[in-house]
Amino acid sequence: MLKFFLSWFSDLYSELAENLDQYIQNKLQPSKKQLQKIDENINTICEFLELQSQVKGILLGGSYGRNTVLKGHSDGTIVIFFSEPFAEAYIKQTFIKDFIKIFELTRAMGKFNIGNEKFQLELIESELTITFDIHPVFSTLVEPSGWQTSRDKPSIDTYQKWINPGKSAFESPFCFTQLQRRFFSNLPRKLKDLILLVKHWYQEKLKQDSLPLQYALELLTVYAWEQGSGKDDFNIAEGILTVLELITKYNELCIYWTVNYDFEDETIRNYLQSQLQKDRPIILDPADPTRNVAESAPKLWKQLAKEAKNWSTLPSFKEENSSFWKPWDILPASLYVTRGHMLDKFIHDFLQPKQESLEQINKAVNIIQAIFNFLTEKYFKDSTITVKNIVKVGSTAKGIALRRISDPEWSLYPRDSDVDLVIFFNCFQNHNDQNASRAMIIKEIQKYLLYRPLKDFEIKFEVTKWKNPRVLSFNLKSKLLNRCQEFDLLPAFDALDPQVSKSKPDPEIYIHLIKTFKCNSGSEFSTCFIELQRDFIRPRTTKLKSLIRLMKYWYKQCHRKLKKKGSLPPKYAVELLTVYAWEQGSGMHDFDTAEGFLTVLKLIMQYKELCIYWTVNYDFQNEIIRDFLLSQLSNSRPVILDPADPTGDVGGGDRWCWHLLAHEAEMWLSSLCFKRGDFNPVKSWQVPTVQTTRSSGLGRSL
Repeated sequence: MLKFFLSWFSDLYSELAENLDQYIQNKLQPSKKQLQKIDENINTICEFLELQSQVKGILLGGSYGRNTVLKGHSDGTIVIFFSEPFAEAYIKQTFIKDFIKIFELTRAMGKFNIGNEKFQLELIESELTITFDIHPVFSTLVEPSGWQTSRDKPSIDTYQKWINPGKSAFESPFCFTQLQRRFFSNLPRKLKDLILLVKHWYQEKLKQDSLPLQYALELLTVYAWEQGSGKDDFNIAEGILTVLELITKYNELCIYWTVNYDFEDETIRNYLQSQLQKDRPIILDPADPTRNVAESAPKLWKQLAKEAKNWSTLPSFKEENSSFWKPWDILPASLYVTRGHMLDKFIHDFLQPKQESLEQINKAVNIIQAIFNFLTEKYFKDSTITVKNIVKVGSTAKGIALRRISDPEWSLYPRDSDVDLVIFFNCFQNHNDQNASRAMIIKEIQKYLLYRPLKDFEIKFEVTKWKNPRVLSFNLKSKLLNRCQEFDLLPAFDALDPQVSKSKPDPEIYIHLIKTFKCNSGSEFSTCFIELQRDFIRPRTTKLKSLIRLMKYWYKQCHRKLKKKGSLPPKYAVELLTVYAWEQGSGMHDFDTAEGFLTVLKLIMQYKELCIYWTVNYDFQNEIIRDFLLSQLSNSRPVILDPADPTGDVGGGDRWCWHLLAHEAEMWLSSLCFKRGDFNPVKSWQVPTVQTTRSSGLGRSL
């Protein structure tokens, strides 16, 4: 029935999603033997060329150089570097004659074409034809032997000269061919197979000789994989659906890489910003910032978007269980290039969790609670290890969770799309009990969760390197869920019992905490007060929680970039700093998100001055607590006290590398986020870096 229905469509459209790997292997990958023969001919030609007196070096590019050759007809480039500036007459009269002789000496099966504007070499080997465009180049910026290793990166001076309007007329964009080739060199074979599939689809739909968007689609495929999977082995159906979805959003695309050039240098930064402010789609060549490979053929993008929509909605992408394969959830443009007046839309469209995701989380929590009810009745009933209460906390409970964006390094971040559950046990009578017995409790929970009657649920535990872990992390799979759900279980002493969480805790609770803290320097007891952390954020205005989401997403980007340079301050510190910025700078239910974003970044830049605290749960009225607070607030700055736990200074003084985050914040001041629709600059709120103590009854500032 399916084959009959799809008989109206092309051979590719009729291919079931689960068979795409085989389709690529059988119909799109060129024969290794044929490709090897062309390699031999090209090597012979290059060896002869390099013997010519004026030839300085040779680079191979195009699909051939990127190793994305498609069976049938494909493209390549031969970039020939000359030792001296050349004239067009010399190329046509002398060099081309010599090239033809060299070509004849190779006895290759193919032909050589000379046109008014193009010199082409066509090599044919049975079912494989590769047409090489020949580009003579003289460059004062780039040596043909430059950047041979993955560690080499062009100097800032190279790009400063390249983007200069007055650069030499002899300079050619083809001098960056080696960087283009290197960009693709370490990509996994399966990603290149996905590129073949995209190129084949593109050629089938276009059915013409000129393919102006082929390189753009190759780069778009790389971007989809980098942001959505990043793994050597991935699902081809998910990958192609992601590329198709990005094509349907072509008028939102703004994609660039910073592997060869970045925003550090002011001249290059200003040029990049001017590039990224242009009409979309934008896909900057990772080797050449002057080249937007997506800017040509707007009508073609519209045609491709229509075809992409058609293919992605066909029954061929339906799984056996009748549900459809889904694309990776990635962004068509980065936050950095989103203008200030569009930030609310960015948050709504890309960062706010979908209702389906929230429903899945609630289902998963119900499953875990049912499991623990079962374990309590069967095993904990007569045991000293009894579950007193289970509380959902963390970003999900606070209402500030980020959408589960596909990201190859998501697991390296402090996670947000997981579920945090604090389990209060009766066996913990105080903070010291929690410290002493937590590892044993985690081990027991892990053992019980693997009990055989729970076989309807697949549970996979994460390995921890800590001797006394604070958390048990695992993934839960169930037929009741549409996805694998991550959980963090945190055993804790119920320090607030029997108090209602909405009321202000009895000072005695904090007095006991302070005494325990002094005897156990360096211990962490924040899990005992995690309900207060949740309740500090949860009732806040919706737009403030959206701003917190934005700051967390920004923090994750910084974490990806800086994680190897040093330990960044905790994400919770940025959350609290965002709340403080809003309280001091706006306090309104409706405010300008760009202004709030800019204010938090400027506070981060002033980290050496920060001294912030709240008195919603503890204050200066009790002498013991007051003395402790004054001691905490006199610590090295930044000081940001947890509003739920006065022993927790998430500012940490010089404990964390605030300077790295501050430098990144300074770089972001040039982002389009802080330009309005008319490109006028956004202004930050006026916020003090030091919290005053007048409201606490001390009558002075710290």
